[in-house]
Amino acid sequence: MIRKQYTEEFKEQIIKECQEVRNVALVARRHDISSNTIHNWIRKAQKRGSITPLPKSEEKRIREVENRLEAISKENNTLKKLLGEKELELAVL
Repeated sequence: MIRKQYTEEFKEQIIKECQEVRNVALVARRHDISSNTIHNWIRKAQKRGSITPLPKSEEKRIREVENRLEAISKENNTLKKLLGEKELELAVL
């Protein structure tokens, strides 16, 4: 699998957007980048001192919202699959 290469300028732009939006998952989806990749970029930038970390309570809240979003997405996919099966059953009748 070929790994994408991102410029430092692009990474800084994404980090800045994450700070403004305060939602890494949303930014990741917008740019089709793994949220883990963005979190790694943020950690490295924090170690370099080029950005200040979010307050712990804010990070925790964001993580909770991301986890909730993931759970809702899974539930939504399950319900879509179930709906498709039921529609197929009705079509057969």
